[in-house]
Amino acid sequence: DNLLRRAACQEAQAFGNQLIPATAPLKKATVFLNPAACKGKAGNLFEKNAAPILHLSGLDVTVVKTDYEGQAKKLLELMENTDLIIIAGGDGTVQEVITGLLRRADEAAFSKIPIGFIPLGKTCTLSHTLYPESANQVQHITNATLAILKGETVPLDVLQIKGEKEQPVFAVSGLRWGSYRDAGVKVSKYWYLGPLKTKAAHFFSTLKEWPQKHQAALMYLGPTERPPEEPEEKASRPPLHVRLYRRLRSYWSSPKAFPQEVAPEDWEELKLSTIELSIATQNRQLDLTRTQDFMDICIEAESVSKGQFVHRGTQKMRDPHMCPEGSQCIQASRCILQLPEGTEGSFGIDNEEYEAMPVEVKLLPRKLRFFCDPRMREQMLQAAVQ
Repeated sequence: DNLLRRAACQEAQAFGNQLIPATAPLKKATVFLNPAACKGKAGNLFEKNAAPILHLSGLDVTVVKTDYEGQAKKLLELMENTDLIIIAGGDGTVQEVITGLLRRADEAAFSKIPIGFIPLGKTCTLSHTLYPESANQVQHITNATLAILKGETVPLDVLQIKGEKEQPVFAVSGLRWGSYRDAGVKVSKYWYLGPLKTKAAHFFSTLKEWPQKHQAALMYLGPTERPPEEPEEKASRPPLHVRLYRRLRSYWSSPKAFPQEVAPEDWEELKLSTIELSIATQNRQLDLTRTQDFMDICIEAESVSKGQFVHRGTQKMRDPHMCPEGSQCIQASRCILQLPEGTEGSFGIDNEEYEAMPVEVKLLPRKLRFFCDPRMREQMLQAAVQ
């Protein structure tokens, strides 16, 4: 571990030793650290493995530690300009930071700030997309921190989830509602059963109520065409004589026809009864060259035996948004989920628990740019070419 830390620090020092012009300000990085992540070990993991790399790299680093759940959302409202945002924690910290960021009045400008993710939590879904798999925790954290310095980014989709009264919540992986999610939350209660705790949690949930059905009405719109990438740098202003010529041409040209009325949106309706419903972004299998933007809605068949439920529940602990055979899969850019009155239970939004209620889920394609390991970006582009 110490050899890995030393090698990463030497690599970071090469960035710190680069000369900058006397007039150029230092790049500011704001780190949102959740010390409670990873059962309270996150603070120590950050100080030992990530902080030295960031300080050696020549960044002007500000570390903001969160003391309680929801604090990151409030702190983001007060955040001043920064060149980088770094999230050090797990899925819950990512969700809080992006929700606070996208609730700001000036979110159009702030959403262009690149975001780094240092995986320190118990569940770190994004790290599978952004960084190579590593069995060694120190190597995984140092790789993620060095990826921020290397500057390669990928655009990620975001889901905007809005209830009737609440402010919207934003997610990068997705929303789950159903029996597998409910059983998965209770796995830690059976810690004393060791490796059998996952199977036990799913088995005991079948004893309470069976078959387990979740009924709702779903309205959705199909995928949307992806617009071309906008150039990042603005084109230089044309010379005066070109601007005058354009102004005169537009003045003398014939008046433009009135724009035609926009066709009403074509909503599809569906009544559903399912054991679990999930709405997921494409961030898990990122395709940088796809021509359509959509989220995956997976409606699982309710006719499942107890044995299948226990087996599939174990698989879903590893890959929560897997869509088993026999499920109905829908591609949509926007959907409205209506629940019957008196529906109890909870949604899992990016592995965080929220009360189940009627919601509108809207896809914000390529909304945020996250730093990623250059090797992963290369793999994505190669896979797209093949």
